[in-house]
Amino acid sequence: MSKMTREDMLRELELLPVWQLRVPLKTMNSPQLLVEESPVVADTLVSDAQLAAEPVSPPASFASIDTSVVDVEQKTNEADTSFARGEQIAQMDWQSLQQCVRDCQACGLAQGRTQTVFGAGDAQAEWMFIGEAPSTEDDSQGAPFVGQAGKLLDNMLAALRLKRSENVYITYLLKCSLPENREPHHTEAAQCECYLNRQIELVQPKLIVVFGKVAAQTLLKSADDLDSMRGQLHEYHEVPVVVTYHPAHLLASSMDKAKAWEDLWFAKDTLQRL
Repeated sequence: MSKMTREDMLRELELLPVWQLRVPLKTMNSPQLLVEESPVVADTLVSDAQLAAEPVSPPASFASIDTSVVDVEQKTNEADTSFARGEQIAQMDWQSLQQCVRDCQACGLAQGRTQTVFGAGDAQAEWMFIGEAPSTEDDSQGAPFVGQAGKLLDNMLAALRLKRSENVYITYLLKCSLPENREPHHTEAAQCECYLNRQIELVQPKLIVVFGKVAAQTLLKSADDLDSMRGQLHEYHEVPVVVTYHPAHLLASSMDKAKAWEDLWFAKDTLQRL
């Protein structure tokens, strides 16, 4: 058998024609030196068994993603979007605000509503009454406090010598009805809060009466229960706030009607002192 030349060896290793001689020719007879001096050859001579035995780290692009970082970025983006939305709503006039509420798709409640319930009454009223969320009857008619709860509210207003259309504005924290009249989730209340804030700014009432725990806690940024908030004068942006029971609650618990009556007279006395 003829002796293998340098060119034959490189050709067998598929290194021609790009391989360049990096050691003196006289050393080419040393296989060990060939492996050490040529990284391409060294990689070629690694056995399949060695490759199978040694774990290979994935490239950085395939590394596992830190989900905590993704969550923080997502929450930051959501907060930025919410802030921008709130800033935009805070500049709306009455007509633009009504249209925005009518078309709102900010949360899942939009999928189950018939229509939104914006509010009703005197847009420059001294008295502003705020409930938690529309009932199914309110949803069907597009007006606040209809049905039996609405009739009771009318009686409460009459006791104060007030009417819905005169010096009174009535609205809700949420503008969509809730499935099975459940309490609103925090995220749902947060999406609608900016609408209520703008309504208050536009009406500029002298006094606010809040019906129910959720509406009171959201408006006043409080974790207190309803009974703890009753009987005290609260404040929203320098507007006095009185908290009392929701008319729907009074229909189911007539024992609390006397307490609600006390709250209404407390509100009336407060307004007269302003």
